[in-house]
Amino acid sequence: MDILLIGGLWLDGSVWDRVASTLESLGHRPVPLTLPGQGDGSASATLEDQVAAVLAAVDAAPGKPVVVGHSAACTLAWLAADRRPERLAGVVLIGGFPFSDGHAYADFFEVRDGVVPFPGWGPFEGPEIADLDEGARRRLAAAAIPVPAAVAQGVVRLADERRFDVPVVVVCPEFTPAQARKWIDGGDVPELARAGRVDFADIDAGHWPMVSRPEELARILAAAAEAA
Repeated sequence: MDILLIGGLWLDGSVWDRVASTLESLGHRPVPLTLPGQGDGSASATLEDQVAAVLAAVDAAPGKPVVVGHSAACTLAWLAADRRPERLAGVVLIGGFPFSDGHAYADFFEVRDGVVPFPGWGPFEGPEIADLDEGARRRLAAAAIPVPAAVAQGVVRLADERRFDVPVVVVCPEFTPAQARKWIDGGDVPELARAGRVDFADIDAGHWPMVSRPEELARILAAAAEAA
């Protein structure tokens, strides 16, 4: 099965290299995506440009793919479910949740000269980076790509309620499945509260398990794809 891999802010497709290698050994076809503005040299990309890139990958898949979104890109994966509900086998969300219609995509960090640079590790102190050693932190920071402001501040637009029929797996790294269920049931994640099927997978990792636990994450993604 095709498994489309979408990294969060500041990441290009290469962050999935070790996950992709394990997925291939498990018999799947991983497709790591490098998004417009996050690796193609374009600082003028918009959120809709990134959505279009994801949809192009969905349309190019020979069958129904699983779309995997990490962190902020959980919303991108959910936008694919909204735009192509009949084409997806499922959606996997790693370390994040999709925003609802009308919400800014990822307006969390300071914009400088039209882009959102990586803010350093200060905002992530705690469980999010506890499993990253100094070498891994240096490599991630050095490879971080400033995200165009028109991506981070783009407005999420959802319209097709058939997205709620697409199976969802929430991969829980720095939080637990019990916490995720509580947030969803408590109304903090209205999109998933309305989803017809939401499963959970726990992984003992921080916010970047594709870096710290790539083989384990790949096995979780393979299981999600096979279940879908």
